Amino acid sequence: MNTPRRHTWILCAAGVALLLPLAACGEDEPSSPTGGSGAGDLPQGNDPVELDPSEFTAGSDNPYFPLEPRRQWTYRETDESGSVATVVVTVTTETKQVANGIEARIVRDTVSEDGEVVEDTFDWYAQDADGNVWYLGEDTAEFEDGKLDTREGSFEAGVNGGLPGVIMPADPVAGMKYRQEYYKGQAEDNGEVLATGEQAEVAAGHYDDALLTADTSAIEPDVNEYKLSAPGVGVVLTLDVSGGAGREELLSTTKVSTETAKAAATAPLGTPYDDQG
Repeated sequence: MNTPRRHTWILCAAGVALLLPLAACGEDEPSSPTGGSGAGDLPQGNDPVELDPSEFTAGSDNPYFPLEPRRQWTYRETDESGSVATVVVTVTTETKQVANGIEARIVRDTVSEDGEVVEDTFDWYAQDADGNVWYLGEDTAEFEDGKLDTREGSFEAGVNGGLPGVIMPADPVAGMKYRQEYYKGQAEDNGEVLATGEQAEVAAGHYDDALLTADTSAIEPDVNEYKLSAPGVGVVLTLDVSGGAGREELLSTTKVSTETAKAAATAPLGTPYDDQG
């Protein structure tokens, strides 16, 4: 389970082609899916959307992006220089009513290096009636030497021009393109479905029928991430290449206590919560 957290890694499609055969490419024809709640086609660029809050649920049962409360994923993130970080993503028991009126599930995404938090984020997700999972904003903070460094990238759908996007389509088909998030100059990420029926081998195990997607940023046009998501699990592998290889792989997934899942939504960014259950 990975969120639209952005890093400085650069992904080259040619490099990924050497690492990951696109066995399923060409099996699916591109299509123009419809989003739920009167959204029409999946959102693009900075196009506005009209969403009906009554047609959304806080969370997701989308097999490629499940958001069951208390579920937690742990990843090992290695950048192109060889630096290693631990990423812990927790689906909390709490929700937030976003400014556009939708009740969203709060997901905590914490990045640590040598036991010290370097980035911490509350992400907000909800699923529409068709099964598309929408990304409705984030409250994010980066830390240096234990002190807050920046809140850049934080945004909320419905506030100061912030727009929601789709993080996972209901029925992914190769060729689908969609906006993931939009906040001018700070969060302008997009996604594309590349293939279905892929395989992934990571520390947590071997996964079949994986979905291959690409994440890009209009703000940083050279930045691109390839992600493999397994049904019933979510993101299991993220690949970045820049004259070498960056990699984020799933180590484990588990269920945490209700107390820990609640603390994940309430503990201030930058502070531990996983020992409160």
